Amino acid sequence: MSRPTDKIAGAPISWGVCEVPGWGYQLAPDRVLAEMADVGLTATEFGPDGFLPADPAIMAEFLAARHLTAVGGFTPVVLHQAGHDPVPGIGRLLDSYDASGAGTLVLSAATGQDGYDTRPDLDEAGWATLLTNLDRLTDLAAARGVRAVLHPHVGTMIESGPEVQRVLAGSAISLCLDTGHLLIGGTDPAELTRQAPDRIAHTHFKDVNDQIAGQVRSGRLTYTEGVGRGMYRPLGAGDVDFAAIVSYLTARGYDGWYVLEQDTILTEAPRGEGPVTDVRRSADYLRQLLA
Repeated sequence: MSRPTDKIAGAPISWGVCEVPGWGYQLAPDRVLAEMADVGLTATEFGPDGFLPADPAIMAEFLAARHLTAVGGFTPVVLHQAGHDPVPGIGRLLDSYDASGAGTLVLSAATGQDGYDTRPDLDEAGWATLLTNLDRLTDLAAARGVRAVLHPHVGTMIESGPEVQRVLAGSAISLCLDTGHLLIGGTDPAELTRQAPDRIAHTHFKDVNDQIAGQVRSGRLTYTEGVGRGMYRPLGAGDVDFAAIVSYLTARGYDGWYVLEQDTILTEAPRGEGPVTDVRRSADYLRQLLA
């Protein structure tokens, strides 16, 4: 039986690798994955399109050579537009999950725009379409042996606390507990974990400087500006109550992944160790909580 400390995974965004155009300097997969393994992580999320080999079998071999497995991936998808059916695209994506052995489809309710600095309002018709599509994709993934989860995310259609609660009440989909995005969006992630531990099937653990996050919530900073100013911190160096979250999850018997994320923007090739320094610090902190 695996131990909780065996379920700590990495994500390329901690190394500044992101799907947003113009996000910043992008490190090569070989370096990122080698550093994940060096820190003792056992798996990785896919990262943006093109980061890992597109062929699932080759991807699996590529990861295995670096002593990593595939968790699944963060997938922004438009869910609220009546004229857009997300099922065919997600169905094709799930073909790659079969070959790579990945088991978690991390959906975010994309706006249809690039980036996360602005978003439109969602009307009642849009809500109805979004909630219906969440259940359709949950069923589609389950039929393929994959767990679909919704990732509340700043700058998407599901960001704020009331929006998260409406998803919980109006659909059957499980949640990705992204501690950072929830806090920035106005939800206490520890309190959400206490209230609805049975709906949490995946986690993205990231810490946040809530003073900077408050400026993003108020509109004084864009999301991208907040990231650039160091809004995300190594675990234990910000304002998220990870001890409480781990306690609630452990009491519920949570056996999913703990994915370390510290959204980072690089302006150039890092000097010295670079982002892996903070990833190592976060991994050590989480191992102590889980031990």
